[in-house]
Amino acid sequence: MNSSKKYFINKFLTLALMVFILIIAIPFAYSQDTAPPTDKTPAVSKIDGAPVVLGDQTLFVIKAGVGSFSALERSQAVTNRIEIMAKDLTIPVSSLKVSEQPNTTNVLSGDKVIFTITDGDAKAAGKTTQELANEYVQTISTNITKYRQDRSLKNILFGVLYTVISTVVLLIVFKILNQIFQKIFNWVSNWQGTSIPAVRIQNFELLPASRITYILNNIIKSIRLVVVLGILFIYVPLVLSFFPWTRKISTNLLSYLFLSLEGAIEGLVAYLPKVIYLGIIIVCAYYIIKFIRPIFRELGNGNLSLPGFYPEWAEPTFKLALFLIVALALVVAMPFLPGFGSPAFQGISVFLGVLLSLGSSAAVANIVAGVILIYTRAFRIGDRIKINDAIGDIVEKTLFVTRIRTVKNVVITIPNGTVLTSQIINYSALAQDPNYYLVLHTTVTLGYDVPWRKVHQVLIDAAVATPRILKEPAPFILQTSLDDFYVSYEINAYTNQPAIMARIYSELHQNIQDKCNEADIEILSPHYSAIRDGNQITIPENYLPKDYKAPGFRLSPLDSPLNPSNGKESGSNQQ
Repeated sequence: MNSSKKYFINKFLTLALMVFILIIAIPFAYSQDTAPPTDKTPAVSKIDGAPVVLGDQTLFVIKAGVGSFSALERSQAVTNRIEIMAKDLTIPVSSLKVSEQPNTTNVLSGDKVIFTITDGDAKAAGKTTQELANEYVQTISTNITKYRQDRSLKNILFGVLYTVISTVVLLIVFKILNQIFQKIFNWVSNWQGTSIPAVRIQNFELLPASRITYILNNIIKSIRLVVVLGILFIYVPLVLSFFPWTRKISTNLLSYLFLSLEGAIEGLVAYLPKVIYLGIIIVCAYYIIKFIRPIFRELGNGNLSLPGFYPEWAEPTFKLALFLIVALALVVAMPFLPGFGSPAFQGISVFLGVLLSLGSSAAVANIVAGVILIYTRAFRIGDRIKINDAIGDIVEKTLFVTRIRTVKNVVITIPNGTVLTSQIINYSALAQDPNYYLVLHTTVTLGYDVPWRKVHQVLIDAAVATPRILKEPAPFILQTSLDDFYVSYEINAYTNQPAIMARIYSELHQNIQDKCNEADIEILSPHYSAIRDGNQITIPENYLPKDYKAPGFRLSPLDSPLNPSNGKESGSNQQ
């Protein structure tokens, strides 16, 4: 660990040295540029008139026109003449002179007129024509000399050399930065689980160590990006400043940077009071949530009770309270947010309002229905319920939907709005209450010839023989109807396991078949038309007299075989 620290310190010192070299080189590069604006070199900003420019420098400003020539046309003409003279190395700077005329004063280069100074120019400058002409000659001479020096071969070669040195330093800095940040990434990875533990709230893992490591790596990458961009922003203006053709771009880049930093600092200072207000709001909301959280946790655990408040309400009520507290904090904090009241902020607010009002009516209805279902206690997770034609176990209930898993392992998603307006049958609500076990019932129809007491006993035996049917309370039989051809017997049995009621029904039906077969009871619902003559009556035998005999068939004369017509018909049929 000591060697790694030593390595890190050495790399850091090397990087600091390189950055120091860059910082020192910037003033050196700009020392070749013009001095700050003085009386002889007026500043470029806030120019009142048409400037005369050589290269990237403003020499002076023409504020008055002459005859049909405007101030702008005069400045363009003078600029072209001075630029031609500066590029022509055969024309010495000493050739510049002042020539006094009766009505004007001229600035000459040899015999050529560079600039004519009128009384209007002198009046605008607040000087005499002679003073103004001498001043302009001095300014033009100084800037032409510098213009020629900057574009000399020697200065260009020095610029190339400085560019190469700066690029080499830049590459060395980037290499050192890469090694330093790679070392930091390795340290963060090695610290995962040890120096970087997981964030836990009791037994709940809020943020795992891997997630914290991932966040730290992203933060370090962002810092590296900012450092690289900062170094490039130093490097690019520095290289541009080495050459006269790009020196103005370099100056503008740095001016933009300094102006941006100045504006950001001023804005931050002006925004500090609002930041304090926001901090107070956030702290208050945080501690209110921190105060109510253990209260609802104890209500959910049953350690704290309120009349009419059920433990299963604790978690959803806390979430609703959390939402209301955060929403209230946002409403209070909104006026202190940056950009509040701006047209863009107002436009986004109106857009979101219209979007919510037009597109979320069904969603809001489902949310309201979800809240109502929570406090009506219609069902809980794991309950066996029936909603419309869907029967199954509740596997999930949210503010928007309720999900049911059927006995076929099919998950049905039902919007809460539909659930609220539907009839909900809960088979599990009272299943564990010894006074209100779930009653399973099924119907068997048998003929009147089977004694009802025998049927009762057989069905009760079938129910008792069924697993997961409770012996106490005992099963019971209801005769629900006396139909034309059969009697309806309803077997009712208790169970405390509604989750497997389909299997219990199947086993109960199997046992009813077995017990009926053992008792010689044929399970059918007879439908017949009886000819009473010659047929056994359907009343059970134990209700009939001991000397009861089934009556014989009685034939009418028309049915007698001695009837001639019958014989003829028989004969004809035989034929």
